[in-house]
Amino acid sequence: MKNTIYKLFTLLTFVVALTSCSEDKTKPTSRYMPDMYTSVAYEPYGENNVLPSGMDSQAPVSGAIARGQVPYDYEDSIDGYEAAKKKLKSPLSVHELSSEKGKSLYGIYCVVCHGKKGDGQGYLVKREKFLGIPNYKDRDITEGSIYHVLMYGKNLMGSHSSQLTREERWQVVNYVQTLRNNLLK
Repeated sequence: MKNTIYKLFTLLTFVVALTSCSEDKTKPTSRYMPDMYTSVAYEPYGENNVLPSGMDSQAPVSGAIARGQVPYDYEDSIDGYEAAKKKLKSPLSVHELSSEKGKSLYGIYCVVCHGKKGDGQGYLVKREKFLGIPNYKDRDITEGSIYHVLMYGKNLMGSHSSQLTREERWQVVNYVQTLRNNLLK
């Protein structure tokens, strides 16, 4: 019995070895799961039968929010600025705010114009590249108004919403308030 199984196994191995060898190397042999070798290429937003709409992919639904993003409910207008100034508060707890992180981010994005102390005497102002950068002490600002300006920008200052995450913007807001309080003393 053992001898028969051994002979059958040897014969099967020999047959598989012979059939897998081919003289014509340009002709492909049989493949296991051929779709894995050559995938079907689809055109983005092209017609196909993958989705019920007849398209192979579809654009996001109007009003969709990207995963991990939080919508900002204040519009880019004077009314939006005033509403944010009155109502918008930091969602971060005191334990989540880090003055070191805020200081680091402020040093990267803000110090060139607003200065290390928030007095409007940054490197670009001293070199007379920009004039009229406000001193935090002279402004009636709240955490909501600072955040709104970081989101949309104001006057010559552009938006920083693409450079800073939501949490990082709140860290900068916290540090700007610290600078303002130091200037008011």
